[in-house]
Amino acid sequence: MRAAATKGHVADPIVAIASASGRGAVGIVRASGRDLAPLIQALCGRTLEPRHATLLPLAGSDGRPLDRGIAIHFPAPHSYTGEDVLELQVHGGPVLLQLLLARCLEALQAAYPGARLARPGEFTERAFLNDKLDLAQAEAVADLIDAGTEAAARSAARSLDGAFSREIDALVRQTIALRTLVEATLDFPDEEIDFLEQAQARERLAAIDAAVQAALARARQGVLLRDGLDVVLAGQPNVGKSSLLNALAGAELAIVTPIPGTTRDRVSQTLQIEGVPLHVIDTAGLRADEHAADEAERIGIGRSWQAIARADAVIFLHDLTRLHEDDGRAADAAIAARLPAGVPVLQVYNKSDAVPAEALVALPPGALALSTRSGQGLEALRRALLHEVGWSAVPEGVTIARARHVDALRRTREHLAAARAHADERDAALELLAEELRLAHRALGEITGEFGSEELLGEIFGRFCVGK
Repeated sequence: MRAAATKGHVADPIVAIASASGRGAVGIVRASGRDLAPLIQALCGRTLEPRHATLLPLAGSDGRPLDRGIAIHFPAPHSYTGEDVLELQVHGGPVLLQLLLARCLEALQAAYPGARLARPGEFTERAFLNDKLDLAQAEAVADLIDAGTEAAARSAARSLDGAFSREIDALVRQTIALRTLVEATLDFPDEEIDFLEQAQARERLAAIDAAVQAALARARQGVLLRDGLDVVLAGQPNVGKSSLLNALAGAELAIVTPIPGTTRDRVSQTLQIEGVPLHVIDTAGLRADEHAADEAERIGIGRSWQAIARADAVIFLHDLTRLHEDDGRAADAAIAARLPAGVPVLQVYNKSDAVPAEALVALPPGALALSTRSGQGLEALRRALLHEVGWSAVPEGVTIARARHVDALRRTREHLAAARAHADERDAALELLAEELRLAHRALGEITGEFGSEELLGEIFGRFCVGK
């Protein structure tokens, strides 16, 4: 059963519109509760065969049909939430759906005074609390809905199917098995010295740590697929930042002119590279002497630095045709000195089509040359960008993950490292080894919801749409 969950409110039936807002061919109203027989009788006038779609009139409070639609009854526990679920599919007019929602709530409250409208994510929260989904699978429901790329959608579907959860459960089982041996040995102090060798505890610890490290690497890839990357284009005015944004997007998104300072505010576009969402942000050109700019440009430059500070990666763009200018080199050096430490920076040189080939030989190691006009070098930039931020997996082999999963796996590795240190001591303290294994087990359990807090559940499910 799930830990740290308040279940007092779960008995109250809930109802909500489960389809998207606005007009559509079909609209869905969903209800869930411990016994929906009164609601089914009130709307359908008859019992429904479990898990069979039935076309019939759905009655209003005056007995006249609100609409003719499809009703499907999923009796507990064989439903999405683990409770009785009634799903009504009708014509997708907003007024009709509101009328049907009000009728469902009225019929439910006649039988159960505590019946109410569902909170955001409450259907999936009940599925979690009733052990139909673990927490990682429940999060994957929202990630599948929000997926912005095909790769992200496929990865979320794998997580929803339990691929990520099974990987974590395997690690939990290995950790529990070792915990059991260590804690049993604590009852026999005379045998502690031989225990580590006989049980191959060090080898088992190393194997668990290696598996957690691999899971952490895959989880980081999953976070990239889910959240994408914020990539900021930075550089002096007129080096081609807006042209690069347009070239990457394949559309004229930003205004391009030979006049310095044309871009006064940030322009962004979401692209995808190998399925990874890429949020590319074009910023105002940076000047070594910001006082030389007018007021509007100074504001734009300030916003550029703010975007750079929050970036996952920065493309620092240079103009190959101006490399011989002392002022240009000095300005680039001043900008480079202000770039935040810890943010990956790609040194990219634009306008390769406008300089002789020998000019490219003198570029710094690792620098990329390209032409936004011809498109030469753009594919190399895309590959370098993914490599710089740590993308190395094939999307088909990755499950969607979140930053909290990465944090939990990171803390697991820290506790396993401490456990290995205790095991390697000459007089190994098994009490401390057992404690570190317990903490590693707890950190892993946070991912699937074995351990957690009510605040965490509220944060996760509060971001869902109401109908889920």
